[in-house]
Amino acid sequence: MDGLNDSVVSEFVLLGLSSSWETKVFLILIFSSIYLGIILGNLFIFFLVIFDSHLHSPMYFLLANLSLIDVGLSSTTVPKMIRDLLNENKIISFQSCMTQICFIHIMGGVEMVLLIAMAFDRYTAICKPLHYLNIMNPKICVSFVIAGWVTGVIHAMSQLAFIINLPFCGPNEVDSFYCDFPRIIKLACTDGDKFEFIIVANSGFMSMSTFFLLILSYIFILVIVWKRSSGDLSKAFVTLSAHIIVVVLFFTPCMFLYVWPFPTSSIDKYLFIADFAITPVLNPAIYTLRNKDIKVAIKRLGKQGHYVKFC
Repeated sequence: MDGLNDSVVSEFVLLGLSSSWETKVFLILIFSSIYLGIILGNLFIFFLVIFDSHLHSPMYFLLANLSLIDVGLSSTTVPKMIRDLLNENKIISFQSCMTQICFIHIMGGVEMVLLIAMAFDRYTAICKPLHYLNIMNPKICVSFVIAGWVTGVIHAMSQLAFIINLPFCGPNEVDSFYCDFPRIIKLACTDGDKFEFIIVANSGFMSMSTFFLLILSYIFILVIVWKRSSGDLSKAFVTLSAHIIVVVLFFTPCMFLYVWPFPTSSIDKYLFIADFAITPVLNPAIYTLRNKDIKVAIKRLGKQGHYVKFC
């Protein structure tokens, strides 16, 4: 980080979501409740999958990793957003801003790969049920997770390497509640066109291509099921609807910000509430409400707790 010494700006001011005190109190209550739900819901799924041997299958292994990533992704922004709503001066140091950007993109990259892995898992389970356990073996599942982390790190660092050495000499106000490449680049004292192209070529292409790959894969699965079941898609659609909802919620803000940079309005910061707060808190519900295995595991856990208490 030698480039830090060349920057006049040593901190940024996050303008946040609102300046009205009444609105701030409302947002603090809402986001505190949401963040508590994110932590409790996702960690419950994570530990349920670990400790219940009946859930030791590829689908739930990937779901447990997704839950952990959701906790990490929301934790990079939501706690500071809540803290900033309480403070008049919403300051973040240059180093902390770069660190936040780095973790956001690492976690985002991991989540994209996990969503691809979960789509592949559903394709295998629905279209190749007899070969499911051979294809989705433990080695493949672990490889998906490792590939996600490698992809996330490369994705983040390949952009951070260009941005971190840019000269920042003012202004230093970021019209958002978190740091990210598009907003920060606009504050650099240099021509940002080539850096905007880097963001579009990296984050934009990654978001757009992954989104269409996932949507096409789910359409492909539904077409195969439709052909095999003489038009009855109800069971497959119920299974895949949760995945499709998560994909749409996660990728819509990403494509809005990274495919068509760079923001001229504040709408993107409100859209990204979906990625940092709404999607992580909904994921446990979306993936469990219609999932018989999870419901049975929760009942089994309840019975064990009742038995231990009785004893």
